[in-house]
Amino acid sequence: MNADVSIIGAGPTGLCLAGALAQAGLRVIVVDRQPRSALQNPGFDGREIALTHASRRLLDAWTLWDRIDAAEISDLRHAQVFDGPNPQFGMSVRAELGNRSQLGWLVPNHLIRRAAWEAVVEQPNITVLDGIHVSAVSSTDNGATIHLDNHETIQSKLLVAADSRFSNTRRAMGIQALMRDYGKSMMVFRVEHEKPHDHIAWEWFGYGQTRALLPLNNNCASVVLTLPHHEMQALQKLDDDAFDHDISQRYEFRLGQMRRISERHVYPLVGVYPSRFHARRFALVGDAAVGMHPVTAHGFNFGVLSVKHLSERVMAAHNRGQDIGAPSVLEGYTRKHRLNTLPLFAATNMVVSLYTADHAPAKLVRRAVLSAAGKLTPFKKLVAAQLTG
Repeated sequence: MNADVSIIGAGPTGLCLAGALAQAGLRVIVVDRQPRSALQNPGFDGREIALTHASRRLLDAWTLWDRIDAAEISDLRHAQVFDGPNPQFGMSVRAELGNRSQLGWLVPNHLIRRAAWEAVVEQPNITVLDGIHVSAVSSTDNGATIHLDNHETIQSKLLVAADSRFSNTRRAMGIQALMRDYGKSMMVFRVEHEKPHDHIAWEWFGYGQTRALLPLNNNCASVVLTLPHHEMQALQKLDDDAFDHDISQRYEFRLGQMRRISERHVYPLVGVYPSRFHARRFALVGDAAVGMHPVTAHGFNFGVLSVKHLSERVMAAHNRGQDIGAPSVLEGYTRKHRLNTLPLFAATNMVVSLYTADHAPAKLVRRAVLSAAGKLTPFKKLVAAQLTG
């Protein structure tokens, strides 16, 4: 089989890239180990994606936004961050600081995946090979090759990995990556609650735990709880009533009593940043390129940005009749995406290190930093501008 571009991974970033390139007339093959039924109708995975204004514009351009049920899209109008139990040590960011009515939107991850699939299957230039494992990948100066477990091969001018932050393809192509295991697990699920949230997102850097509440429609919220893994296991063993009481208490009854209304999903917290985003005839997008800690809610937004940066360079080369997998194309992608992601990746790791340390000196420093930031209007405007564009 032959294509202009081959993509390993049919997650939302892989599918968005396929759709963007196919719209420009390129022939694309997408390979994924999941069966077609799972790609067509992905199940709820607990994750609510905080989309920036820039990401929404891109999803709209790629025909995804209108495919998502409007009733499932929640406004994010205001964000508050606290250190410990005392609310005086905190920072508040309002949408008005970015000259918008809201900071962004919360959209269920599985609905983004479904919308991306629907957009892809309408494209005649895209072939999706589902339920197939990749056995090997390689590249030469002339092209890239994927070897499949059914003994078939795919030849393309450019190979792209969109196969998660634990990408086997990235490793097979010889790209080193900084991988930081934060030693914690994250649990996500939905709750109903008694008091209105007014579409405010809260995040508490507590001692021994990090908690977030993301506002959803109809007096519901998404709980994001980070704990050491052994504590997470103990929490999961509680019966429903004890679990609901525990969660309500952990969140200081800020929204009154809370009751879980969805399945619980637990994920390990691991950050990843490769030494580069390309090799010969090869590029990384999505979490395979940058795997973020969720504290800054930029993981999927960076994935969308990687699709934008790579597709723009590939399409420009294609429109000029040039080689879409040329070193200059891919080097330009690495420079651009590194410039737009490395500062926040480094800052996120600094925040995580400081605000998950529980010894006395760290507590004093983190309170001082957050209190000072909360009083600096220019800094808060910068944060709001980053979200609102």
